[in-house]
Amino acid sequence: MKKHHNVWAIVVLLGLLGWGIIDAEFLNKQEPIASGNGQIGVEKGNTAPDFELQQIGGGTVKLSDLRGKKVILNLWATWCPPCRAEMPDMQRYYEENKEKGVVILGVNLTDTETSPEAVADFVKSYGISFPILLDPDKEVANVYKAISIPTSYIIDSSGVVQNKYIGPMSEEIMENMLSAIK
Repeated sequence: MKKHHNVWAIVVLLGLLGWGIIDAEFLNKQEPIASGNGQIGVEKGNTAPDFELQQIGGGTVKLSDLRGKKVILNLWATWCPPCRAEMPDMQRYYEENKEKGVVILGVNLTDTETSPEAVADFVKSYGISFPILLDPDKEVANVYKAISIPTSYIIDSSGVVQNKYIGPMSEEIMENMLSAIK
């Protein structure tokens, strides 16, 4: 009987994974929204909710201060295997595109970590140079509905949410999503 439960669990997990891929790759291929709908929220067309968080290495970053730039808002944790897998691609994409007005904000779900120092060690070992922000109270994670991680939001230069992506992002995915927006 237990063997059947394992098979069903695998079938369900594969189905959810397949749906996530189909949703991200095909169903979200909509035209970018030229301007926001005036509402603040995390749905496509909403103005992204503003926040200000401490950055590893000191200082704070406020989302609204990045208007005029395209932003990938990535919610992640060091213990998350898909998050770890996407970091080298994110770093390469950031290095190749930061002079073109692209910012990656890595919002770490700090309350799930062993310590803020563990996050700093991870950032150093992976050679991450884009801003890593600490979210110790899950304030941003809750507002941006990060039920599973990694979760990324694509925000255009006007501060409007253009897309949401659940799962690890590759350079190709980032390029496809950001090349379609202003």
